[in-house]
This record gives sequence, structure tokens and C-alpha cells, in this order.
Amino acid sequence: MAIKITEECIFCGACESECPNNAIYEGGVEWAISDGTNLKGNFVLSDGSVIDASQHNAPLSNDLYYIVADKCTECQGFHEEPQCAAHCPVDCCVPDEMYQESIAELLAKKDKLHL
Repeated sequence: MAIKITEECIFCGACESECPNNAIYEGGVEWAISDGTNLKGNFVLSDGSVIDASQHNAPLSNDLYYIVADKCTECQGFHEEPQCAAHCPVDCCVPDEMYQESIAELLAKKDKLHL
């Protein structure tokens, strides 16, 4: 399951630098799968759509920090717990119930992002 940032966010940015997948973005900032990875070419998102890994995409939020679920691995393969949640001073990084993934699926996503 990916992590999401709730409206309790105080915009401190403590989470952003802790993410090993560069999955966290400041509100209003465009995102790309290739940010923080070596990926090039086509990438299949969890909804089955295909995008160019370097394509810049519209922000998922203009107001809050946000997490791109297709890049979030809950820090599996890097740390024992999600680092965004561990470093958030207001506990607004919580599991995103819309994205149910097993540890094996999260590790496969990590491997896909970091060839």
C-alpha cells in the first residue's frame, strides 16, 4: 500500500528529502517517474496507462505535498519503515487505502524503479 499525505500537513518538507524513490513532491510541482531514478523510455503505471518516464506530469496537488503512488514503495528494500512517516512531525503520512500492495509487489516496484 502506498503512503499519502493528509490535509494535516504543515508544509515543513521533512518527508520529501527522506524518500528513496523521489516519490514526494511539493504542491504545485510537476512530477516524472524518472525523477530520482535511472529510468528511460516507456513506463507502465498501475492503472495500465503507459507514459514516457521523463514526461513531466501535472501536480497531484497544488496545495499540499503529495506522494506519487506509482513511485512509492513504502521504503521496502531501503528501510524498515516508511521514512516519510518516520520523519513527519505531525503524523500526516499515512497508508493510502486506495493502493493495496503486498511486500513482494512493493519490492518488485522498487526493483523496476531502480534498475
